[in-house]
Amino acid sequence: MVDKKGKVWLVGAGPGDIGLLTVKGKQVLESAEVVVYDALVSDEIASLIPSSAKRINVGKRANHHLVPQEEINKILLMEALEGNRVVRLKGGDPFVFGRGGEELELLVENNIPYEIVPGITSAVSVPAYAGIPVTHRDYTSSVHIITGHAKKGGSSRIQYDALVKMKATLIFLMGIGALEEICKSLIEAGMNPQTPAAVLEKGTSAKQRRVIATVETLKAAADQAIIQTPAIIVVGEVCSLSDSFAWIEKQPLAGIQVVVTRPKEKSSTLTEKLRARGAHVIEMPVIKTITIKEQEELERFSRSFDKISEVSGEQWILFTSPKGVESFFSLLTVTKKDIRHLYSMGVKFGVVGNATRKELRLHGIEADYMPDIYCGKELATGLIKEFGQNPYVTLYRAEDATEDLVEVLEDNKISYQDVAVYRTLYLIDEELATRISTGIESKMIDYVMFTSASCVKAFTSCLTDIDYTKIKAVCIGEQTAAAATKFGIQVGVSKKATIDSMVECLSK
Repeated sequence: MVDKKGKVWLVGAGPGDIGLLTVKGKQVLESAEVVVYDALVSDEIASLIPSSAKRINVGKRANHHLVPQEEINKILLMEALEGNRVVRLKGGDPFVFGRGGEELELLVENNIPYEIVPGITSAVSVPAYAGIPVTHRDYTSSVHIITGHAKKGGSSRIQYDALVKMKATLIFLMGIGALEEICKSLIEAGMNPQTPAAVLEKGTSAKQRRVIATVETLKAAADQAIIQTPAIIVVGEVCSLSDSFAWIEKQPLAGIQVVVTRPKEKSSTLTEKLRARGAHVIEMPVIKTITIKEQEELERFSRSFDKISEVSGEQWILFTSPKGVESFFSLLTVTKKDIRHLYSMGVKFGVVGNATRKELRLHGIEADYMPDIYCGKELATGLIKEFGQNPYVTLYRAEDATEDLVEVLEDNKISYQDVAVYRTLYLIDEELATRISTGIESKMIDYVMFTSASCVKAFTSCLTDIDYTKIKAVCIGEQTAAAATKFGIQVGVSKKATIDSMVECLSK
């Protein structure tokens, strides 16, 4: 055990929607060395836990604790004493029936540094996502949050008489198991049986549901809808506003949860566009691309650059991905090659699609050719008509690139050199993969988004114990779709090989 003490952060993860995680909460989580988390932490937010962090699932959920509270307290202490940055990640807010105070007591006794990062409580956010304002000047001026179950081994301490007299909005957390008793007790305390009431299931998640009834009929309505935990109970006149103020279901992709498999540095655009349309997104980067810089490969790159000036005829350099462009210019710097030499020779540049063209523009070069259909085969086929006399092609692309492009060149007897400038690595996060597999099996996850054949191969290598025919996917092009179809995945293909087209395909 080291002498240096670590530190503990009690972080409220909010009700589930990743957009409701606070900025500070995200920052602290992403720098954690140990994360101790509950079952109610959503897959969206769990995907933010660094792969390098030690993860401890304590599985706290209503009426089911994987790890007793006393043991959780000890875990936090021991991990901090080891000198770690420890995040205790809790659903909702740590101090709103989250037992955060109990978890601090042992830390205080042992002089462990700590911080509290409040979270957005489900008591306010879940009703808001169901179109229920917890206060409204025309209905009530106060809101009361009540725990719906008694302390273990004890009886209920709720003073129903006092609650009824206040004519306030009442929020019962963790009360689904006692729904019948709560409604009965409110009526016996004098509440009008026709008072509007609601049960809100899986609030702020892609699969949230609401049941609006009265105090008298709420239990029967919830049973008919087969409401399950996690869910909260709302009682008060403001529940009558739900139908008028409901907004979630009006979004184009409401109720849809998808997995984005792109590399982490590339996933933000697709994720943002999906979330802007109401979808819930779990980011699961399954591949990582790195520029190849081993000495042998650097020498091969250097020789390929020199050969361009040695070979007579019309010279073309082709890029089949933005990473290829990025790696090409990175290797120019490493090998001390001068791009101006290519300009003086009149070398032309071809790109597979718009994203690759944009990357090339960042380096001050405008592509001379881009096909209408974004794929390697179409790039080669289209260029056959563009080539001048005695063309020579240099490909700068992935180490494991497909052969469809070079097959076209060979069929048309076009001379070329194929140079690997980057390689694709598979990333395997076993815990996240288990969450994704469970989500697909339980139909909590609706679609997986694939932007390359490499993503398909890496994803299936992570999820080996699942029936792939249960997976529905949106693929960015025919080549990616073909890779997914081989595994029996149900495939939808975007009309164009663009992020916008993928989003449009999912929307339809």
